[in-house]
Amino acid sequence: MLLTGTATAVAAPATGEMFVTFVRHGESAGNTSGMIDTSIPGPSLTAKGQAQAAAVASLLADRKFDGIYASRMVRTQQTAQPTSALRGLPIIVEPGFHEIEAGIYEGTPEKDALRGYLAAPLQWMKGDLSARTPGAENGYEFKKRVDDSLKDAQKRGSKRPVIFSHGGTIMFWTFISVSNPDPSKMQSDPLQNTGRVVVKGSPQKGWKLIEWNGKPAA
Repeated sequence: MLLTGTATAVAAPATGEMFVTFVRHGESAGNTSGMIDTSIPGPSLTAKGQAQAAAVASLLADRKFDGIYASRMVRTQQTAQPTSALRGLPIIVEPGFHEIEAGIYEGTPEKDALRGYLAAPLQWMKGDLSARTPGAENGYEFKKRVDDSLKDAQKRGSKRPVIFSHGGTIMFWTFISVSNPDPSKMQSDPLQNTGRVVVKGSPQKGWKLIEWNGKPAA
């Protein structure tokens, strides 16, 4: 069952500590194509990606979640489905958890991302949130829309949400938002399909990195 990010909002305290688990989607046809695809709805999961989605649902079975969220893209929603079925919770679609927009780099080779698609996000990591991907968003806009969707989850009463999102969104939002970032992980331990990041805190008071790719943060 899918719910939109605004259709079923309920009254809840506007503040409160959260324990947020981000999960990157499983392998998609976009990943195997080697081309950048941030369009909506985007490509579906491959058979391998579907198996990864089932595996991560089992892997996280012992963790407490009170809400399941996904982006507007098919690959995150499909990755969330086994967790939704296991938990008996609907998937809430939040627009802020969308992949970093590619702008003029949509459809270009992933191998060229460092000097194209990721050029502006890499500047965000250095503190320049004004850097903009041509035809798309700057760092302030990117951070605000992720933060706004986290606030929506908070308003719904979710204190321990699991959010199925995208590698770029998860990694760059984490690096520019937590009090203890470790940007070296971008090269030493980048998020693979169904990789996970856990943060603790709130949109109002800030965030701390707790876990990266299944390992405790230093």
